[in-house]
Amino acid sequence: MSNAINAEDAPQPPKVLTTPMEISSTLGQLQDSHDPLIITFHERTQRFQSYLVDVNREAGTIVFDEMIPRDGERFLLAGEPYKVEGFHDGVRIAWESNGPLTIDTSDDSRCYVGPLPDEVVYHQRRNAFRAALKLAQLIDVDLDGEKFKAPIRGKLLDISATGCKLRFDGDITGRLQLGQVYDRFVAALPFGSMTAPVELRHLHFEEKISTTFAGVRFHNMSGLVQRQVERFVYQLQREARRFDKDDL
Repeated sequence: MSNAINAEDAPQPPKVLTTPMEISSTLGQLQDSHDPLIITFHERTQRFQSYLVDVNREAGTIVFDEMIPRDGERFLLAGEPYKVEGFHDGVRIAWESNGPLTIDTSDDSRCYVGPLPDEVVYHQRRNAFRAALKLAQLIDVDLDGEKFKAPIRGKLLDISATGCKLRFDGDITGRLQLGQVYDRFVAALPFGSMTAPVELRHLHFEEKISTTFAGVRFHNMSGLVQRQVERFVYQLQREARRFDKDDL
């Protein structure tokens, strides 16, 4: 069982996109889905969050939304090289700066305009079966650690051998930070609770339903926890296949 899941989860080799059409199309996916981006500057450990608000292949430009926290602007103004990383449907999309960004405040909003990157790394790192739970069977989870005064309680929506998607009531985006590792993630699996550190890779608040969705990746799992996750994913996979057969 473990070997089968590990084989499915084997990393796929990265592709390097080099044509303006490929690059603009791929970055357009990040823009359309409003996927959060993590910006880092060389030789600095702090991470900044932003979004793509425009990708213009004809003009050869991209536009980022205001950086969070905003003090990263001083690195931009100093012309420091930066890296950008985002995730779209399990695919890592990353690139490095191709010239300085300029600050634009013309539309009563703050954004940064820069050149389209020369190349973009497109890396399908997860090819694992991602098992979705039925609404009636959602599992309780706690996100906890030294950074919290109290655990944040939510629900597990889906899970794979490498990570999972979570749902929380209300807007908790101010309490979490992309790229941060939280050392106590607890999920009440049917055969016993599992506890593991997780890295926050995606965060989105859906205002219409007052719900926050988060995507996390398991971080330095122990062998015991990895076997728990694989067992649960395998169990959900078997159930999904059984229901598929029933439908036929």
